[in-house]
Amino acid sequence: MTASTHWLATACAQAVLERGGNAFDAAVAGAFVLHIVEPHLNGPGGDMTGVFVTASEPDAPRILMGQGPAPKNATIEHYRSEGLDLVPGSGVLAAAVPGAVDAWLVLLRDYGTWELSDVLAFALGYARDGHPILGRVVATITSVATLFTEHWPTSAAQWMPDGRLPQAGDLVTNAAWARSLDRLLAASADAAVATREGRIDAARQEWREGFVARAIVNFGHTPHRHSSGTDHAGVMTLADLAGFEASIEEAVTVEFRGYTIAKTGAWGQGPALLATLMILDGFSDEYLDPSTALGAHTILETQKLSIADREAYYGDAAVPTNSVPLGYLLSADYAATRRALITDTASHEFRPGIVPGHAPYYPVLRTDYTTEALLDQGAGSSAGVGEPTVAAPASAAPSRTVAEPETLSTGELRGDTCHIDVVDRWGNMVSATPSGGWLQSSPTIPELGFCLGSRLQMTWLEPGAPSALTGGKRPRTTLTPTLVLKDGQAVTALGSPGGDQQDQWQLLYLLRTIVGGYTPQQAIDAPAFHSTSFPGSFWPRTWEPGGAVVEDRLGDAVITELEQRGHRITRAGDWALGRISAVTREPQTGLLQAAANPRGAQGYAAGR
Repeated sequence: MTASTHWLATACAQAVLERGGNAFDAAVAGAFVLHIVEPHLNGPGGDMTGVFVTASEPDAPRILMGQGPAPKNATIEHYRSEGLDLVPGSGVLAAAVPGAVDAWLVLLRDYGTWELSDVLAFALGYARDGHPILGRVVATITSVATLFTEHWPTSAAQWMPDGRLPQAGDLVTNAAWARSLDRLLAASADAAVATREGRIDAARQEWREGFVARAIVNFGHTPHRHSSGTDHAGVMTLADLAGFEASIEEAVTVEFRGYTIAKTGAWGQGPALLATLMILDGFSDEYLDPSTALGAHTILETQKLSIADREAYYGDAAVPTNSVPLGYLLSADYAATRRALITDTASHEFRPGIVPGHAPYYPVLRTDYTTEALLDQGAGSSAGVGEPTVAAPASAAPSRTVAEPETLSTGELRGDTCHIDVVDRWGNMVSATPSGGWLQSSPTIPELGFCLGSRLQMTWLEPGAPSALTGGKRPRTTLTPTLVLKDGQAVTALGSPGGDQQDQWQLLYLLRTIVGGYTPQQAIDAPAFHSTSFPGSFWPRTWEPGGAVVEDRLGDAVITELEQRGHRITRAGDWALGRISAVTREPQTGLLQAAANPRGAQGYAAGR
């Protein structure tokens, strides 16, 4: 079974399964297709995280870590010297070391069975021969057309050839990326090694130390426009690219209602979902129904507490100067103290908890944000910066109110991505969320056919913050796939695009399936909502105290009661929030299922 955010990725991954490949072969094939068919939501220059189990070790969830660190020269001092008080939301100063491609190749090498050339054949075909471009991709290109033509000419050449915007359904190619894939495959084939694993490592080395790395570094030397409205050069070096390797980590888990939920470590936002479940586990089932006012209120208030702790404590604990008290934050005793803070009315405060021996970090709480450069150019600047929504209240931030957010003319996209889940006949299961390196995150590197990501915007330029910008340190990513186990066997892999909303929407799925008895598709289809009452992870990092965004299908009675309880409600429409996909397996019978998001008529589930 395969489920993803685009039907072509699902179809290609399923083709691999039908031809004898395992879940890991299929996931990698589908992921490289996602780079091409959803280029506004992810790309080869981005990052990814995954969670998986193997059929041979079904009780040992692992994390595929494809989040690259900040370049060594990406320091607070340098960015401040460039006149910045936030890491920009677009431009190469926002780029971490690309991690997605290396991560996918590590997964294929260690757990797959197919040769690299066979896995990449699907993506190579779409890049060289074309695919029908989505209307949403066209809308994204349209929104940044002025930025491309006036400041990012290499992006204009790729996405607006001859100055013409594509139309939805046009056959679009990426010849430069096709050539890059050919060169990676040539490096693999030319390697003097006799093993499949060695050939994959040869491609990895060419990516990290060869023509890809050289093109990335050389291109970054030229200053270009950032979302700040100012021009800057990059700081990435060959040593940064050569020094990063994706890795496999142990998952962090908690128990909830007899199920084990597996997530990333505190270098991602995943443990915030675990903390939310620990708090909710102390309530009776009537408080956990997202379709009622009582349930929605309880869930929203719990989310605020867990995400406040995310801001106050989470960061890359692999860095010696960081110490994340994750064991304490996920303990039953701590959850009880947090649970006691929830009342019948909505909190409008930012309330991290108190952890012995640790001082919580309090981020700058902005309800709006405008840089001097943007003000100088004016709200309607033809240069594509200073769009009115940049300085709008957080309640108007596109990504917090709709399923697939509008991209601002600065190239800044607040929180969306894509997703893929696969389970095979043997019981291998993987959930993965690739992101970053979207076409509007920074200028296209013409030799390569892709651009770098913008994950560093999730770091702070304030020393002492657990997620402060630090050279060599991973930014605290929002990418957060989920694996669910029951009695030592994986039963569900799920995930969603949506930035800060990813785990909030996944929580609703978990509550509806584990507590409410919904089927996977029923849980995905049910009305969704999320909180905006915390600083966003994406530039310009604003918040809306007490804010909540809901689908209208939640119902007038429920929405009215939430407003009476003090929630500042934004109605998003009937089918606007949540983009979950999932695959499931019943260990006793071997029955497999898959489900995908109907919103936008783009996600697709398939299987046999």
